[in-house]
Amino acid sequence: MSLSPGDPSSFSRPEFAVVTHTHLELDVNFEQKVLTGKAILDIETKSTTTELILDNRKLVILNVTNAIDGSHLQYDIGSDVEFGSKLIVQLPQTALAVNDNNKYKIEIKYETSPNATALQWLTAEQTAGGVHPYLFSQCQAIHARSMFPCQDTPSVKSTYSAKISVPQELTVVMSALLDKVSDLENSKKLYEFHQPVQIPSYLVAIAVGALVSKQIGPRSKVWAEKEFIDKSAFEFEETETMLHIAEQLCGPYVWGIYDILVLPPSFPFGGMENPCLTFVTPTILVGDRSLANVIAHEISHSWTGNLVTNANFEHFWLNEGFTVFVERKINSRMFGEKMRHFEALHGIESLREEIKNLGKTNQLTNLVPNLAGVDPDDAFSIVPYEKGHTFLFYLEQLLGGPEVFEPYLKSYLNMYKYKSIKTDTWKDYLYQYFPDKVELLNSVDWNMWLHKPGMPPVIPDYDKTLVNVCTKLAKQWIEWNEDTVMPFAIMDIENFSPGQKVAFLTDLHKSSTVLPLNKIQRMADIYKLDSVKNCEIRFIWLRLCIKNRWESKVSDALAFATEQGRMKYVRPIFRDLYEWVEVRQRAIDVYLSKKNKMMYVTAHMVAKDLHLID
Repeated sequence: MSLSPGDPSSFSRPEFAVVTHTHLELDVNFEQKVLTGKAILDIETKSTTTELILDNRKLVILNVTNAIDGSHLQYDIGSDVEFGSKLIVQLPQTALAVNDNNKYKIEIKYETSPNATALQWLTAEQTAGGVHPYLFSQCQAIHARSMFPCQDTPSVKSTYSAKISVPQELTVVMSALLDKVSDLENSKKLYEFHQPVQIPSYLVAIAVGALVSKQIGPRSKVWAEKEFIDKSAFEFEETETMLHIAEQLCGPYVWGIYDILVLPPSFPFGGMENPCLTFVTPTILVGDRSLANVIAHEISHSWTGNLVTNANFEHFWLNEGFTVFVERKINSRMFGEKMRHFEALHGIESLREEIKNLGKTNQLTNLVPNLAGVDPDDAFSIVPYEKGHTFLFYLEQLLGGPEVFEPYLKSYLNMYKYKSIKTDTWKDYLYQYFPDKVELLNSVDWNMWLHKPGMPPVIPDYDKTLVNVCTKLAKQWIEWNEDTVMPFAIMDIENFSPGQKVAFLTDLHKSSTVLPLNKIQRMADIYKLDSVKNCEIRFIWLRLCIKNRWESKVSDALAFATEQGRMKYVRPIFRDLYEWVEVRQRAIDVYLSKKNKMMYVTAHMVAKDLHLID
């Protein structure tokens, strides 16, 4: 396959011709599960090229014309391969204007496939309200090409606008600013949006459903189905506080509004940082704001990822490692520095398990992996998140602590805002910013950190105060002789934060000791673990039950793994059940019966976990 130099998952060639603005005019057809309409692209050429190469994934191309005079343009669709296909358009012979002889405007009429990997179509029965259907998109990593013809690489940033027509009773939200809503004939409404800040294609997002909103701050609303709006508004009441802290750390917030959309359960991620409109999973609606750190993470992306972006997904850690770093800085301002260290330690344990699953010599555990010929979805893991965060924490300690590193962070984000960069650019600026610390920087084993697989070469000196009490309790359970008096009671964990409860259960899960079934059953009764609503606690509790072969909990685990689609929870549970030979086929059967309700990326990755596909 002929892929773009610099981005192994894109066909486009932005070094010759680049899209500077995309205007979408689309009708949402729920019956056929397609978007139909047109994309009008502003093009700027950088050479004497006569063609534009776009990424395309199963789009039905109906016509391509010069948007200025309507003349037909020749185009060719390349053979379909793993990442889609090339859409090659011959540019008009005449440019946009005499003084702009390298600028063009083309119009592509098209419709999406009912199986577009970016789009999740839900029937009314799959929604909370049960009356109206629902549509939402997930374009990261390389699925925008299935929603509209584009240069589907984060190395290209452009503005966009959209006109979306939908049935009268439905509401449209996008990763953009709403301009107006108007009535159309045939009981339809037209929503018009614009995004004035240049963004990569994977940040174009849309959702359509029976949505309502509630103001939660001076620049924030939460959107959800009406059944969840009050609960959602309560959960995210601290959004403005997080935004304010993030601005102190990172600089001005440039996106105008910060709204949150609570999606149906099939959404595959904890959150998605679509500008102006963060998408979040309903699994974080606990009722006590204990999982609102997801919002801190997505807010951080407003700078680390959306403003300064990885040039391609080999450098994904520049998005996610920095975002986890800023997220935990926000949490430290709100809950104390010990909490930042506690979260970092928990992240290290999660990273250790992930690397064990992937294989400690697997190059996908490199901070900068080689993704030539690799679908970024197949490379997705917590490695860029936690290994990247660990690297930044290590550098912060090495260079003099937060009082030295935080001004650098703000300077770095200001220097590369609106740009897409690679790791070498980041590294060069680090040296440039700290000219008096070159010797320290030279002591860093850059090759080991960036280009070697496995765990980080250095684990920072973290404060273990909040972790030690969890480890102590787990050890007591492991060592307790059941023939002696029961030493445990509910007050053991009453003063634990939800994160500490997760850490306690994680210690038991990662232990080489398999607890007797009677012991784990008594733990469930004492700590009331079967009634817990926090999904992080519920997840690790169910994994512990699987590890200790509590067979009656298999149904609970499968129900949890299929009632929501968050890959963080779904994949490990299916992997665990696959390793339990006696229940393996049961897990496979449940997956096969439920996969059509999963979003593409979840179904695809679980199929790999269950060894149903390579």
